[in-house]
Amino acid sequence: MAKVAIVGAHGQIGKLLIKHLRAQGHEALGIARKEEQIPTLRKLGAETVLLDIESATAEQLATGLQGVDAVVFAAGAGAGSTAERKHTVDYAGSVLLADAAKLAGVSRFVQISAIGADDPLKPDTDPVWKAYIEAKRDADISLRASGLEWTIIRPGPLTNSPATGMVTLSEHAGRGEVTREDVALVVVAAIDADSSIGKQWELRGGTTPIRDAVCQ
Repeated sequence: MAKVAIVGAHGQIGKLLIKHLRAQGHEALGIARKEEQIPTLRKLGAETVLLDIESATAEQLATGLQGVDAVVFAAGAGAGSTAERKHTVDYAGSVLLADAAKLAGVSRFVQISAIGADDPLKPDTDPVWKAYIEAKRDADISLRASGLEWTIIRPGPLTNSPATGMVTLSEHAGRGEVTREDVALVVVAAIDADSSIGKQWELRGGTTPIRDAVCQ
């Protein structure tokens, strides 16, 4: 059994992560940025820490990570946010979590990124979308160079359909829809599989059972 801290626990994937971590016998620690998010996370079975990754220091976050075995970065500034917040949440939040994990002695780090993060951007790309892709790209670059035991998962367009339990997961899986719940299940499976360390995968719906895909 592992204790897993989740940054972005209040989001849809974060809540599904808590659900499936608990279902598989793990403990979950939700990092909440607002007081009103805490009751929902606790109802799902998570411990909670109140902390805003846009204003906290690595030392403050590290204090909250004591006793944790792995961390998951599932945060994002979200639809309607500014280009500036794409940087402060999607990039700087990931870097902060990596720094805090090192301070807390936590080596295992799973990051939910985005399909196409390394693709060249056209000159007329929307500035906010450009900021989002660059933030995800740079967060992945930073994590790969961190010295942590990382796994990066880059899902395609997300849906709210129920989990299928079947995916395509590989370095070049290609763009395709995937349910948020299947993303959460892949993250949980990756935490349990040492073979996923050092892997950067694209993820879409497919025909391979999740455990088989992760342990390939």
